[in-house]
Amino acid sequence: MKIEQTLLSGCFVITPKTFEDSRGVFSETFNSKTFEEVTGISQDFVQDNQSISRYGVVRGLHFQRGSLAQAKLVRVVKGRVQDIVVDVREGSETFGKSFSIELSAANGKQLYVPRGFAHGFSVLEEGSIFAYKCDNFYDKESESGIIFNDSDLNLDWRLPKNDMIISEKDLELPLFKNALL
Repeated sequence: MKIEQTLLSGCFVITPKTFEDSRGVFSETFNSKTFEEVTGISQDFVQDNQSISRYGVVRGLHFQRGSLAQAKLVRVVKGRVQDIVVDVREGSETFGKSFSIELSAANGKQLYVPRGFAHGFSVLEEGSIFAYKCDNFYDKESESGIIFNDSDLNLDWRLPKNDMIISEKDLELPLFKNALL
């Protein structure tokens, strides 16, 4: 697998090698030994999640605080999404900065999101299946987030505003400047 550092410290784009023959396609989507050799990060995942979403759905930006923060390895099994992360690690050299990438079944790219990052995605294709691994269990009490349209972050969800489908819960998330209080 090919592992590339993004402009955000500790956040990596992972592109698995794909092998195709007359039977179909095979790819190894994650190898902890290779990941640790390239990044220096020893990563154990404890929970897998998956969502199926309609075109226009925006999920996020979500994160968990403190010792229950989660690192994630995210990918698209079917369809396309615009994936966005924001560094919420106070004191980090990239604090408040964001990174965005299109993840799709066709490009096979994945994003490693370290602990201390808010994460979200917008669905660019009907019926997209989004899957991710977490290194910590979900904990409702540690849950936090940032409103998707915070003008200070200037995020591009690559959707017309009229097409956006956002949960009531996500519409009530605070601005970035208030999310860490």
